[in-house]
Amino acid sequence: MRPRFYVPDLDATAACMSLPDDEAAHLVRVLRLGTGAEVEVFDGRGGLWLAEVVEVGKRSASVRPIARATPAPEVALAVTLVIGVLKADKMDDVVRDAVMLGAAGIMPVVSERSEISLSTVDKSQRVARWQRIAVSSAKQCGRAVVPAVGAARLLAAYLAEPVDGVRLICVEPSGTGDGVRSVQAVAKPTSAHVIVGPEGGWSPAELEAAMRSGAVPVSLGGRTLRADAAPLVALTALLTSWGEL
Repeated sequence: MRPRFYVPDLDATAACMSLPDDEAAHLVRVLRLGTGAEVEVFDGRGGLWLAEVVEVGKRSASVRPIARATPAPEVALAVTLVIGVLKADKMDDVVRDAVMLGAAGIMPVVSERSEISLSTVDKSQRVARWQRIAVSSAKQCGRAVVPAVGAARLLAAYLAEPVDGVRLICVEPSGTGDGVRSVQAVAKPTSAHVIVGPEGGWSPAELEAAMRSGAVPVSLGGRTLRADAAPLVALTALLTSWGEL
């Protein structure tokens, strides 16, 4: 696989195009590529091109797009992961894996049992970090689309807004009852929001609010999963059931 570089303002008709500073640093300092090297550049919106390195400086690099290339296929339906913010670096792994599996977007939410407050998320600039991880994951897995990581917000604010498609909220094994569906029994929608909670799970009030918003409760089975594993399991199970993996 050729080295891949993210160029959000990519102009495929340009004879010479400068890479963003961080991408140029990776080409020059990490990969140590020289002029004439073949690489790929993508715009994050689905466009991918074969390109040639035409200029290398101490801190800069320029490439020339040569021909359109074929990226990894995208999931046919838009699946957005709505994830309760996790502590430490667990969110990094969730973002990386969600992008790898084909998520169209990632929405961090703060709920009653979240161990991190909304103000902490904002002050620590974690969303910007998660967006960089999304770029890195897209580069690694061959996608030419970089999913947007939305600004963190309260779960109640998210539930108060209408969404396209179906809302699926993952519940704990003890959350059985009328209306709870097995993940394999969810019919393929036109688009979906998959909602997964933080380490402490959902409060009863949050589950009630989710139901009022039209969310469908979904079970991932009889075993209790780690909060950072549940999103990966949910996306994998749903996309497999829908014929998208």
